[in-house]
Amino acid sequence: MNEANFQSNDDLLCHSCPPLPESILTASRCELTDIKLKIEGELPEDLQGYVFIIAPVGSVNSGGIPYPNGDSLLNGDGMIYRLDFAHAGEVTVKTKLVKPPDYYADQATRLETKYEKHRFRNHGITRFSFSLGFRNELNTAFLPIKFAEDSQERLLITYDAGRPYEIDTETLELTNPVGTNQEWRAEINQPQFPFQPILSTAHPAFDAYTSEVFTVNYGRSINNFFQTLPGIFELEKLPSEVNEFIAAFTGFVSADFFKEMWGRWSRFSQQLLQDSMRLIEQMTGIDIEDFVYLIRWDGKSSLERWKLLLPDGSPIRIEQTMHQIGVTKDYVILMDTAFTTGIAQVLNNPFPENKRLEEIIRELSECPALLNSSIYIVRRRDLVTGQRPLCNQNEVKVMVKKLTIPLPAAHFLVDYNNPQGQITLNVAHIADWDVAEWIRQYDLSAYPPHDPIPERVYSMTTNEMDISRFGHYVIDGERGEVIQSKVIYTSPYTWGTGLYAFRDRLPSGKPPEKLKNIYWTSFGLWKELMTQFMLELNRDFQHRAVPLREVLRLGEEGVPSHLLRLQTSDDSTAIADTYEFPRGCIGSSPQFIPCQGSEEGSTDGYILCTVFTPDDNEFWIFDAKDLAKPKCKLSHPSLNFGFSLHTTWLEKIGRRQASYNVPVKQDYQALLSQQPNWIQELFEQEVYPHFD
Repeated sequence: MNEANFQSNDDLLCHSCPPLPESILTASRCELTDIKLKIEGELPEDLQGYVFIIAPVGSVNSGGIPYPNGDSLLNGDGMIYRLDFAHAGEVTVKTKLVKPPDYYADQATRLETKYEKHRFRNHGITRFSFSLGFRNELNTAFLPIKFAEDSQERLLITYDAGRPYEIDTETLELTNPVGTNQEWRAEINQPQFPFQPILSTAHPAFDAYTSEVFTVNYGRSINNFFQTLPGIFELEKLPSEVNEFIAAFTGFVSADFFKEMWGRWSRFSQQLLQDSMRLIEQMTGIDIEDFVYLIRWDGKSSLERWKLLLPDGSPIRIEQTMHQIGVTKDYVILMDTAFTTGIAQVLNNPFPENKRLEEIIRELSECPALLNSSIYIVRRRDLVTGQRPLCNQNEVKVMVKKLTIPLPAAHFLVDYNNPQGQITLNVAHIADWDVAEWIRQYDLSAYPPHDPIPERVYSMTTNEMDISRFGHYVIDGERGEVIQSKVIYTSPYTWGTGLYAFRDRLPSGKPPEKLKNIYWTSFGLWKELMTQFMLELNRDFQHRAVPLREVLRLGEEGVPSHLLRLQTSDDSTAIADTYEFPRGCIGSSPQFIPCQGSEEGSTDGYILCTVFTPDDNEFWIFDAKDLAKPKCKLSHPSLNFGFSLHTTWLEKIGRRQASYNVPVKQDYQALLSQQPNWIQELFEQEVYPHFD
């Protein structure tokens, strides 16, 4: 059942849309140490602990954000921001760039170095070198973990296209990856890059009751065809006459007739490609399969994994990403989520420095996000003893249950408790919104006369083209069937609901058995981010709730960003409290901070948000029980973070004590043994010296 509630036009549309705040479009790569923030308002006395925030801040070549050529601002090295509430009456911030081994290879191959022809380039939200492989930019999320033998909480930092890493919570330095290179399977195996394309999840899960981390490692069946890309890379260096032809051809492919013919050919060629790949695999034994492994880690030993199969014995086929997974008492929940990363980003944007080629490839290859969400349920009792890749053991296979729910999604949360095998799932459906898509230099406004999009918003993610929704589902875990569902949306509050916060740990360190309140920020609607390309791409969205003409009208007037509290229960799921950010501001990256001395209350604390104002980046703090207005605002002239993403909170920090260790040189030894001498030299001179 869908529920909607729209305010009157007079209430909503009293102003024209303000410009997107400038502060969300820029980011500095300068690291800060113990900068004391200015406090406006009343800083709550019972605030405690440390808040960690992550944001991409550009590449070694860009010097920050924005990118001069309009690349996606979601592509960039991660910058960690740690806010310290441990001292009464003051708040300090410390920042640190995340620097895994591939960061130093990126730095050594930047422009005007001897290795520059092997440099990394931005491909959508992925950064890639045809000689060295893929960057693990570690710019997306965190996961606190604490095993029985640990004296303090540890912290993982994550990315959708790479291994998670552990960080020292005091120094913010990277310490170890989770698992060695040999324990992860690359999305492609030819050519064998020193920096492998590894697809995982930005939201692994930790079960504090059983002291287990769960994550995934998956790939899609385009493997060995990718080795032809270095050859077509040379096509980027085309003469100007060819570029002019491409420009003319781009206009031709925009014709409806050509698009229809291209669509028919594309469907036929995709089926032909799949049939050909199966035949090649049978004849040659080349590995071109889809695969999904569920990984379990105890914080001290080698990784343990299971290959997941459907009941008919066929592999799971992930068509987009597995941005998030969830863990309940008896199940692990996986979802095919609504954006693409990894090799798909390179294939869709193989010529990032030739914008005319990029334009025509996007015109021909881009397709809307999937209409529905595929969910895979793994029974934990089936995870007895898995394969340990380091021991050269045979694969262990586990069957999963698959179900499908309407509407795409990026984030979901599950109750830990699953009485009688019933799983409670809370989903944020980002209908008609591809968060991996961004404003290009050649984009046109969705509004007649379709003028070019303003240059200042190049690189920014595009707007949603339909209202987002909240789904509350009860699923029979044994049968893999939805037994109860409710979907709600309410304008103006749920336009672009993407990032969330909730009380994820009780004083015991364990998660609550049931989620009662979840906090979400919504992006709003911004006229500057409404493009003709996305309008046409999503014109036929089958689950549309708001007509496109109404979306355009709302975008022209502007819909503000919001912070809201969603009450969740099987009987009544509803928005219980809201705050509307001032027009021209965007709230993002909410984080729940429990009050000092609080016990179990899901609203007993504060919500911290990053806020992008027309002039500054700020942190605003709200009472979680009453979102009517911020209690205080924190700022500093040196604070300049970009589009911030996920967050976490720790009660205490300290130097890392865990003994788990993956030495960098040993980790890359097998991958480098067959590499050219110059790559081995690069590692010896530019990478290894930065690690003990």
